[in-house]
Amino acid sequence: MAIGELSSRTGASVRALRYYEQHGLLRSARTAAGHRRFPPADVETVRRIRLLLNAGFPLADVAWVIPCFDDEGVQLDACVADRIHAHLLVVEERMAELGEQQHAIHRLQQLVRA
Repeated sequence: MAIGELSSRTGASVRALRYYEQHGLLRSARTAAGHRRFPPADVETVRRIRLLLNAGFPLADVAWVIPCFDDEGVQLDACVADRIHAHLLVVEERMAELGEQQHAIHRLQQLVRA
């Protein structure tokens, strides 16, 4: 399928798809005219990429985790459990820091003269 069709089927922009390809997350074949062609399975691959990126995983981790989807993408292989757990701990730590910042901002707001 053409890059525009992949974009419309996944909701990812053409620019994002080119970015994913540039970083090795997608691979396209080229037509004689140089147009990109993606296999139909890449619709699901893009959905997985976006899921991982939305969860805050860096591209290097996305590239590492993508091949670990099993059962037609329904489950992840257990070998990624440690990496997912480590990422969760990082996110929870950032959330705690943001909570502390929020509390400090509330204190500062109380000091503002009306």
